[in-house]
Amino acid sequence: MSFEVPDWLKYEIREKLERLQNRWEHLAVRKWVNDNPTLVVGITSASVLVLLVVVIWLAWPEGAVPIVEYDKEWFYDLNTGELFSTSEGLTPPIEAPSGPLPNGAAAGVRAYVLTYVSEPNESERFIAFLETTDPQSRSAGSPVVDSNASGAEQWGKGKLIRRLRDKQWFPADSRRGRAIFEEAFTPNENGERPYYFQPK
Repeated sequence: MSFEVPDWLKYEIREKLERLQNRWEHLAVRKWVNDNPTLVVGITSASVLVLLVVVIWLAWPEGAVPIVEYDKEWFYDLNTGELFSTSEGLTPPIEAPSGPLPNGAAAGVRAYVLTYVSEPNESERFIAFLETTDPQSRSAGSPVVDSNASGAEQWGKGKLIRRLRDKQWFPADSRRGRAIFEEAFTPNENGERPYYFQPK
């Protein structure tokens, strides 16, 4: 048994369609379109052209972004309070330009220089914290890394960090060390996080 639309419903639909057609015929827009066909074609052509330009602009491949590799890192001279750069991959403490500390230890520790702008001048960058190697972990050999530890915890094994104003060093994977690290990367009033500024 097939479903058949009742006659009264057919009549209602036909009547509504006729009413809509009557309204369309009496609209001022339709009259204006009929009276100005060249203007309508011009507007349509301009719209299609703008759409085409936007699509091409969005689809156009961007040039390759040059990747700049740096082979230097920032270090801080504990004797003079000055930054200096040296080749990448050195384990702090290292020899500093001013010589050793009064106790005979090397005075060069790694400095994390951060900035909020892409090409900072000296006043737009800051030393977030300093890093050196924990002498206890050095004497015990390479630190054991827990595979379940987070990236920050793995990075912090065997390292001591401190802010410039601190006198004491803290293990980087300790609660105090993590607080120093988090404070360094706190967003500014615009919600932007600082990033590491490599020496050139």
